[in-house]
Amino acid sequence: MIKLSGITPSGHVQLGNHLGALRRWAADGGPDDLYFVSDLHGMTTAHNPAKLRSLATEQLAVLIATGIEPERIFVQSDLARELGALTWILECTCSYGEAARMIQFKEKSKGQAGVRLSLLTYPVLMAADILLQGADQVPVGEDQRQHVELARALAKRFNGTYGEVFTMPEAVLPPAAARVKDLAEPTRKMSKSTRDSAGVVFVLDDPDQIRRKFRRAVTDGGSVPAYEPDTRPGIANLLDILAACTGGDAASLAADYPSYGALKDAVADAVIEELRPVRERTQALLDDVAELDRIRKAGADRAAERGAHRLSSALRLFGAG
Repeated sequence: MIKLSGITPSGHVQLGNHLGALRRWAADGGPDDLYFVSDLHGMTTAHNPAKLRSLATEQLAVLIATGIEPERIFVQSDLARELGALTWILECTCSYGEAARMIQFKEKSKGQAGVRLSLLTYPVLMAADILLQGADQVPVGEDQRQHVELARALAKRFNGTYGEVFTMPEAVLPPAAARVKDLAEPTRKMSKSTRDSAGVVFVLDDPDQIRRKFRRAVTDGGSVPAYEPDTRPGIANLLDILAACTGGDAASLAADYPSYGALKDAVADAVIEELRPVRERTQALLDDVAELDRIRKAGADRAAERGAHRLSSALRLFGAG
């Protein structure tokens, strides 16, 4: 059973990514599960090429530093040739109507001028990611479930028309993750791509930066901390983060802190200790360029080898080569 998960380098890895996904991937991933940096997906909108390249390298280092085995990690663009060929085959299998029905395309293109064609076709590239590696399951949120269903439909259509090549993937909901909200705007999720990073704690922030961000975190009415997510989302967010880092219960932890200041300091301390080993290992990897390049190349070679027979079979059956 192979599960495939990816993370797009649209910004620096932040606390929500770590608590909600990366830490779980490292702890609970099966021996055949695969993880990749989906940098090609970061090209569907205007981007800075040098920054995208730097962020992809940084994310690779963070994944390894979190504890995911390097043998199960690769960078998407290192398979650009393989994915390009398979994406073309799948685009020739997909109809325009299927691509245009994707909800994310409708939402992201609404009111935009000069929408890139890649925004329409990237679900087909996502299908190529999944099918090339022979993934059985793809853990995704509801916003990506439709894309996995497209991959499944294309695999079924190709297999039925040209010959059995592709595994039929299934979308699965990942286990419930820590709910991390923006410290400055606790009604929205913390995001690595937000323009205002004042409320975002990044994995590579130093301890002083982390303390400053938590001390400035938005709080709500009331004289003492209490876990009331609907009416006091700022305090609830701090307690959720503390619980995720310490293994405690958010509602019960509220009683341990007589003031907002004490709670903010406690959360900052917990987050600093949670992120410290990841930050230190990531920096060590980024400083050792030769070793990180070696790991990256080995991951690319393994990923290409895993998909080679599927790609060659698909090309032959489709009439190419």
